[in-house]
Amino acid sequence: MLRSIIISGPPAIGKTTIAKGLAREFGLKYLSGGDVLKELAKDEGFSTDRDDFWDTEAGMKFLNMRKTNPEFDKMVDEKLKKLYTTEDVVITSYTLPWLVNDGIKIWLAGSQEISAKRMTTRDHIPFDEAEEIVKKRFEENKMIYKKLYGFNFGDDLSVFDEIINTDGLGPAQVLERATAAVKNHYGAKAARKP
Repeated sequence: MLRSIIISGPPAIGKTTIAKGLAREFGLKYLSGGDVLKELAKDEGFSTDRDDFWDTEAGMKFLNMRKTNPEFDKMVDEKLKKLYTTEDVVITSYTLPWLVNDGIKIWLAGSQEISAKRMTTRDHIPFDEAEEIVKKRFEENKMIYKKLYGFNFGDDLSVFDEIINTDGLGPAQVLERATAAVKNHYGAKAARKP
């Protein structure tokens, strides 16, 4: 039986697009680790209504707060772990692949340059600014998760069932590969059951 799917990868790689597509394809609920974290930022007085909150000055300020208080990330991760293990969901998360064992975990790989171009189109900002944001978010998150959990975000991909390089692919092609990976994963697991 289909359970849950985790989509992870660096900032602005297309995780949300692919996760929402998989949720539609398999009739699952979609959840974003970033949205849960935005709820905590809102509780701290930040205005988080914009889709691109993480790419704004306020989003960067909250990122800096997270570096000094790991409780934000721990609360989000505990909530996501509970949802992941009790519901059939597709979740986008930086940390969850290293914190749970079940389901299928897909890493979307790609260059920071392509991510910055994607952000330029999505958020209507200059390329140089997007490139700086992508790099900072990746490095800052990597540092936070190494300190908090001890894993090397973006380097240790051994926990993933599937790695899809998104460079040179459109969203439909990435979704097609992710859909096939999910079908193969769960089909193979079902075939192994007695």
